[in-house]
Amino acid sequence: MRILYDGMIYLLQAAGGVNRYFVNLISRLPENDLPCLMTYQSRDLMLPEHRNLRIVNYPRYNPGVICSALRPAFFRAAETWQRPELVHPTYYSLLNGQTLAGAYRCPVVITVYDMILERFPDQLDPTGRNREMKRNAILAADAVLCISENSRNDLLERYKIPEEKVTVTPLASELNPSLMIGSGPVPVRPYLLYVGGRSGYKNFDELLESFARVAARYRDISLCVVGQPFSDQELLRIAVLKLTDRIEHYGSVPDGHLARLYQQSIAFVYPSLYEGFGIPPLEAMCCGTPVVACNSSSIPEVVGSAGLLFDPKAPDELTEMLLLVVGSESTREKLIAQGYERSKLFSWDKTAAQTVTVYRELAGVGRP
Repeated sequence: MRILYDGMIYLLQAAGGVNRYFVNLISRLPENDLPCLMTYQSRDLMLPEHRNLRIVNYPRYNPGVICSALRPAFFRAAETWQRPELVHPTYYSLLNGQTLAGAYRCPVVITVYDMILERFPDQLDPTGRNREMKRNAILAADAVLCISENSRNDLLERYKIPEEKVTVTPLASELNPSLMIGSGPVPVRPYLLYVGGRSGYKNFDELLESFARVAARYRDISLCVVGQPFSDQELLRIAVLKLTDRIEHYGSVPDGHLARLYQQSIAFVYPSLYEGFGIPPLEAMCCGTPVVACNSSSIPEVVGSAGLLFDPKAPDELTEMLLLVVGSESTREKLIAQGYERSKLFSWDKTAAQTVTVYRELAGVGRP
């Protein structure tokens, strides 16, 4: 089957969760499929590998007005030449400058990762422009993939589309302890670990408050934070809580270093109020790390009973669970064992197989 992937996401970011998703999906397509990825020429892109993969690059060496004006025509011509039987855009907008509605004569699949824009519009999309673009793409698609049951339910609550049009294809993680190659540094003191963004709905401030209580009882423990540098507001909050010398920060780290940070931590803490799936808790379980997470949105689907899940409306629950996991080696060992077993339920092979089933049903193509 000839499958076209519009690589708008590669124009928006060189690496990230969506990039990883398409790398793992395209790399696991059946050998006889003919995938084509259209994108911008760049040395920094994380690209998939497949024996029949064709990459159509638009050169970036001339970013002037003329070059930008020619881009839509370039990609429209490339699409015509490829004669796809199915299209799976990597984002809600297209490189050819068109909207998804009516852009292709063949079936179109779109992946919806979460409903965060809709749940937190004031934080993330105050003008509503991105929500409208996303809405138009969802309504125009012939099939919609969601990465969790929670995302599917949220989508169906907000959009009047047939339930049978939406399929759940859970994500996976490629992290595991075998990746711990090299000597990436880890904190000297015992530490709890936080990984990812820290904006409003991520609920990072609650973690700081809970950690302050834990730090008051355990004088040698630290909090390791992996992600963007702290803002001035965050630094002020950390200082007010008297945690300046108890928090260690790491920026963007390669997978091997991240696996090492997971595996050597006391526990991974994920207080986020909303996630479309929640890759970091799964990464932690794959790396043999106890998980303490919020019991909201899709997170229970990922963690199940293999972690300690707290109620964000109960102010002391997170502190109590952190004290439990820090103070009880037997609890940590139990969670590690349960996490390993839970993580086996998720694999990129499953994700790809479920996606290919949707492709073939939609395009009317037999099994490979």
